[in-house]
Amino acid sequence: MTMSTTEKESIVLGSGKLYYMEFTGEIPTNATIEVEANRLGYISGGATLEYKPTYYKCKDDLGLVSKTKITEEEATLKAGILTFNGKKLTVLCNTGRVTEADGIRTVKIGGTDNDDGKKYVLHFVHDDPDGKIRVTIVGVNEAGFSLAFQKDKETVIDAEFACQAMDSEGTLIIYQEEITTSEA
Repeated sequence: MTMSTTEKESIVLGSGKLYYMEFTGEIPTNATIEVEANRLGYISGGATLEYKPTYYKCKDDLGLVSKTKITEEEATLKAGILTFNGKKLTVLCNTGRVTEADGIRTVKIGGTDNDDGKKYVLHFVHDDPDGKIRVTIVGVNEAGFSLAFQKDKETVIDAEFACQAMDSEGTLIIYQEEITTSEA
């Protein structure tokens, strides 16, 4: 593939915003998910998308013929959640249950029988003068979390969402970038 002279490449700098919604079988539109009520929290340390394929390779003893086939894929979206509340912990933990009474929010975490089985659409938006970049996955936080309360440092929850297939094609990641009319 050769790049036409109208295709623009950009240097991507900076972080973005992370949104979520419960996955109901369909990916919501950008306009639907990119609202303040769906913001998981402001993030610290950016976001990292990782894609790792696994290949099976075979070849004959003389090295004359060979074949390579992809056998599995793994993808994760990692982000440090800087702002959160107890309700948001249930997005990071499938066994979390929230109750509110008398001005107190209580979150109970644990007990495998309490697994709610929910999957989430995670939607990261990098807003750049060259155009927005959006990364969308479906998954759950499989890394657990830790809350470190330190006298001289903010508490950041490092979430690692393992991507799961979001459609019948096995799509793990949707990557969108805005392009100018001349590029289209």
